[in-house]
Amino acid sequence: MQLRSLRLFVAVARTGSFVAAAASAHTVQSNVTAHVKKLEGELGRRLLTRAGGAGLTPAGRSLLGYAERLLALHDGAVAEVRGEGEPAGTLRIGAMETTAAVRLPPLLAAFHEHYPAVTLELITGTTAELFAGLADGALDGAFVAGEVPLSGYRVSEVFHERLVLAAALTQTHLPDPGRLASSAFMAFRQGCSYRQRIELFLAGEGVPAARIFEFGTVDAMLGCVAAGMGFAMLPATVVAARGAGYGVHGLTLPEDVASVVTRFVAPPEAASSAALTAFMAMLPAPPDSNAAAAAPTMRA
Repeated sequence: MQLRSLRLFVAVARTGSFVAAAASAHTVQSNVTAHVKKLEGELGRRLLTRAGGAGLTPAGRSLLGYAERLLALHDGAVAEVRGEGEPAGTLRIGAMETTAAVRLPPLLAAFHEHYPAVTLELITGTTAELFAGLADGALDGAFVAGEVPLSGYRVSEVFHERLVLAAALTQTHLPDPGRLASSAFMAFRQGCSYRQRIELFLAGEGVPAARIFEFGTVDAMLGCVAAGMGFAMLPATVVAARGAGYGVHGLTLPEDVASVVTRFVAPPEAASSAALTAFMAMLPAPPDSNAAAAAPTMRA
């Protein structure tokens, strides 16, 4: 059965007239009649009476409810894929662990309040993993840091972060090169853009190589930093929100290392859903600077 045939059948059933149905569909009566006859031939049943107007036969009444539901599903699917109508369905958002921990909860809560029909899925990973998820279609959009290697994607600056050196409270000054060379750094696995900043920072301090231990969560990293295992490089917002509970604070890093922009990356508009369009409309404009406080840069 063709959707066009079902649509014209419904129009006749609702108006009670082939002529009125043709007018509402901006076509001619003969076209409506042909589509209805085609449906009747496919189903092997008479759907409409022709005497004294168009009325539904028992078979026609049975088909009408199914036809209306099929057309509604079709129209809803078209509207969602085109980004029209009320957002619904599933929205898969990727984010770095640090962004998900502090920045996203208010945004996700506000989005859910406005669009309760959308099911949100938040997937965390390294920047490299998130780019891979965007490229293969596993993610609808992602919060990432660093340069965007995907061409044709939409990119919006969302958060301006300032990285700090997370250290135990006993470490009151930025470590000297000798201490840095002998220390371990807690970091996310390969592919994390912040991990690259550790290497940049140490190179600027004349430290040839970083001793990096890989972790999967912010809390594990902060716990090990507090225990004196070493240092971590994290956004000041994360250390301000979580560090006090672990006995960890942030030490200011050089500007070329500290300044990081978090961007939201999404496929071209032609590939966007209504849910993704609505989500992007709620993204905050990035502030001029990060207001989170950190200790002044001082050497031990």
